[in-house]
Amino acid sequence: MKEKKDITLKETIVDGKAVSPVLPENVKNYLIDIDGTIGEDIPNEEPERMLTAKVYPDALKVCNKWYDEGHRICFFTSRTEAHREYTETWLKKHGFKYHSLLMGKPRGGNYHWIDNHMVKATRYNGKFTDLVEKEVMIEVFDDGSHD
Repeated sequence: MKEKKDITLKETIVDGKAVSPVLPENVKNYLIDIDGTIGEDIPNEEPERMLTAKVYPDALKVCNKWYDEGHRICFFTSRTEAHREYTETWLKKHGFKYHSLLMGKPRGGNYHWIDNHMVKATRYNGKFTDLVEKEVMIEVFDDGSHD
């Protein structure tokens, strides 16, 4: 099946060759966890609870606002493909707007994402709001320069 072309993606050429396209600078690509972030934390071992999990109203409001502003919303969850139907039903029931749903994120946390694109990480800590800028220490690859 051919992937549907995303019209928000801009073709990118480096050294005369096409590379992975990028979003416009003003469009964010949000990857958002489900369990314990936008709703009640339900373990994969108890999928029957997924349909009745409580939604976090502040998360619904902010995620839908970001969607309406033109940002990309992708829910990225440790739930398995077997839980996709429950998950889509729950998202629809509560009115979440989103572009995609990725299943099978590794479980256990302590994520360290390595990518050739800019990545910003925000840990959910009990309150879902608009994001604010804050200076923090990060780990980066040693490129030989030490600022």
